[in-house]
Amino acid sequence: MNKYEYIVDKNSCRLDSYLASQNDNLSRSAIQKLIAEGNVFVNDKNEKANYKLKLDDKISLTIPEPKTMTIEAENIPLDILYEDEDIIVINKQRGMIVHPASGVYSGTLVNALLYHCKDLSGINGVIRPGIVHRLDKDTTGVMVAAKTDAAHISLAEQIASKSAKRCYLAIVNGNISEEEGRINGNIGRHPSDRKKMAVLLEGGKTASTLFKVLERFERHTLVECHLLTGRTHQIRVHMAYIGHTVVGDPVYSRCKNPLDKRIQGQALHSHTLELIHPTTGKKMSFTAPLPDDMQKILTALQNKNGSDNNA
Repeated sequence: MNKYEYIVDKNSCRLDSYLASQNDNLSRSAIQKLIAEGNVFVNDKNEKANYKLKLDDKISLTIPEPKTMTIEAENIPLDILYEDEDIIVINKQRGMIVHPASGVYSGTLVNALLYHCKDLSGINGVIRPGIVHRLDKDTTGVMVAAKTDAAHISLAEQIASKSAKRCYLAIVNGNISEEEGRINGNIGRHPSDRKKMAVLLEGGKTASTLFKVLERFERHTLVECHLLTGRTHQIRVHMAYIGHTVVGDPVYSRCKNPLDKRIQGQALHSHTLELIHPTTGKKMSFTAPLPDDMQKILTALQNKNGSDNNA
């Protein structure tokens, strides 16, 4: 059970809206559920979600421990790039959710790992055993999972400190004029759509993405991206922020062109992962080839010699 306290710094703000703005990992609907279940107090009193806060109101928020549940092992094929007694590195396929969540308890990477591996680290609990980092459902590519707690701690520290390096490939809409650049912009929940993330002028968490143009076409660009921070949907949000949404992105792209019909989800791929093995101390690098749908789009663009009007 986690408990948080806040002192309100502005007037006339709804209770649920205020708490949602303070918690990037909780949607407004999740906040409303916590309020309805009696987990939120304002000045030691239960209030409704639409309660209008006043300056210096004291809020207490309690997030209960997740209910114990049994996650079943499932015989789901995995594209394994490497495996030993400490870690397993896989090439995640498009459409696979990484771990169970509300309403989704099967068909995830965790279900598949539980079937394949005899042991997984238990640090993240029963819902996320072995999971050190995530990829979005429709993002493909390299992921590492931990089989032991010691490996989990080492990998988590490497990812947090960015000593573990992750390189992504993306096909984006539009022709980026710069050869390379750095995108800076705090990321938090979208102010009006809590299911989306956005670059915020105030609040949010610091986020930075490096990009480099690999190949240009008439209306699209192939880019390489490196994360300097690890925020939810970071590459997708940052590319949309500079006006170059990821092709096929169902959340952040408003572009409607033939390429969107060639892929079910965003054209974003975790291409390489470099890390230090948690036991041997050896530097290791893993690469996942582009998925077929992204490769077909790229080939179509290349075959048109830079012209992608009808790719």
